[in-house]
Amino acid sequence: MYQRILVATDDSRLSRKAVKSAIGLAAALQAELVIVHVVPRYPVAYFEGAVAMQAVDVARIEKQWVEKGQTVVDAAARSAQAAGVSARGVVVQSDAVADALLSAAKKHRCDLVVMASHGRRGLQRVLLGSETQHVLTRGNLPVLVLR
Repeated sequence: MYQRILVATDDSRLSRKAVKSAIGLAAALQAELVIVHVVPRYPVAYFEGAVAMQAVDVARIEKQWVEKGQTVVDAAARSAQAAGVSARGVVVQSDAVADALLSAAKKHRCDLVVMASHGRRGLQRVLLGSETQHVLTRGNLPVLVLR
């Protein structure tokens, strides 16, 4: 059915649950797993809320974020491999999380996206946004949403 599954993680409790579910699904389907963590870029404009910093400091901070993200996806990949699932971890730098996930799914030729949702409704969803909702509406892949 599905050959390659992308699972998104931000290392929250809910996303760790999604990773665990994706590992189980990939094992059952004998599918490969692509574990993706999206890291934001450091805001550089005053209006984006940044504090004026030297370029070298911004680069150092972004490198730390990428390294932390790599630690997250590597741990998830080890868990998948321990369950007999072929897995690889990918860290993507982008401020547009949903677009980055969809691009990663396309790049790695995934045929299913698994991600968690906080299940926010009403004004909270409008104010905070929903990356899951964006993936659902902007993509053309099946999306398994877990809560």
